[in-house]
Amino acid sequence: MIDACGANQQAKSQFREAIRTARSVVVKIGTTALTTKAGLFDAGRLAKLADAIEARMQAGSDVVIVSSGAIAAGIEPLGLSRRPTDLATKQAAASVGQVALVNSWSAAFARYDRTVGQILLTAHDIAMRAQHTNAQRTLDRLRALHAVAIVNENDTVATNEIRFGDNDRLSALVAHLVGADALILLSDIDGLYDGDPRKATHDNPARFIPEVAGPDDLDGVVAGQGSRLGTGGMRSKLSSALLAADAGVPVLLAAAANADAALSDASVGTVFAPRPDRMSARRFWVRYAAEVSGAVSLDAGAVRAVVAQRRSLLPAGITGVSGRFFGGDVVELRGPDEAIVARGVVAYDAGELATMIGRSTSDLPAEMRRPAVHADDLVAV
Repeated sequence: MIDACGANQQAKSQFREAIRTARSVVVKIGTTALTTKAGLFDAGRLAKLADAIEARMQAGSDVVIVSSGAIAAGIEPLGLSRRPTDLATKQAAASVGQVALVNSWSAAFARYDRTVGQILLTAHDIAMRAQHTNAQRTLDRLRALHAVAIVNENDTVATNEIRFGDNDRLSALVAHLVGADALILLSDIDGLYDGDPRKATHDNPARFIPEVAGPDDLDGVVAGQGSRLGTGGMRSKLSSALLAADAGVPVLLAAAANADAALSDASVGTVFAPRPDRMSARRFWVRYAAEVSGAVSLDAGAVRAVVAQRRSLLPAGITGVSGRFFGGDVVELRGPDEAIVARGVVAYDAGELATMIGRSTSDLPAEMRRPAVHADDLVAV
């Protein structure tokens, strides 16, 4: 018989074992893992990480790399003294840095006779279903051809309004996009703490959290913003780890300095337990990736049917329509208090749906008797 403590330890080992034995892995490399203390891009650090990733691939895993560092890699070649703050110079640095970054990855893996392929994505690429599917096909084909995919946000064209925000979120989306068995986030932090360990004192220590199995494990956790070199931070990493875990992907958050251990036996860092059932690719896209084109307001009964009973949304439960959307677009579903309760793929254009508000299905023409949002295309939030 296993007591509560023993059961907890067993669960921990199971999650780390799942990451250790994962056949398909996404590895996210943060900017600080590829730069010196002065903020300059360091190809030598990248090469050491490539060694650890190669060892994982030699052990039988497919690995997709989500690599930050393009803007940092462009600083020195452009003669800049520090990381730029204005958008145009950031994009210029990224344009130059992307070349240096992918060349460094190519050189590092050439030592093992491996070919790399670069995939640059914007949030719009993931949000639009057609581009989302094309990116998925490209990644799958690169892996089938035994090339190492190097993914990064396309900073040269992405604006502040259409960014992922950072590569942590991008890596979580890519992990689900390729059906990865695990996501490993490598940065300058060795795991999750309930406070910033760099600001910890004897009287106010930071407690290390080896595992996050549920919301209770995050009680008291204060996550901070990113460094001056990267756009991420603990808040970003925590959010992205929870996103991937919620989709059914186990996550390991560890320091790049411990990459060998993280990639070999997952014995370091903080592990985030995945939800038991993996979310389908379509439902994941609806919930986390798709652009929202409008909103549909629901009465209380429809909210219960959609959220608690997981039933399709019928016109009778709709009280209002806002935005300009078309059949096949993703819309927010809002309750009587306008709080968002779900997202879903709507079956009708906004104009059509407006004529159906509050009407019983039996009162509608035959061609308009489909649910407004089918249960299979609906995800509570």
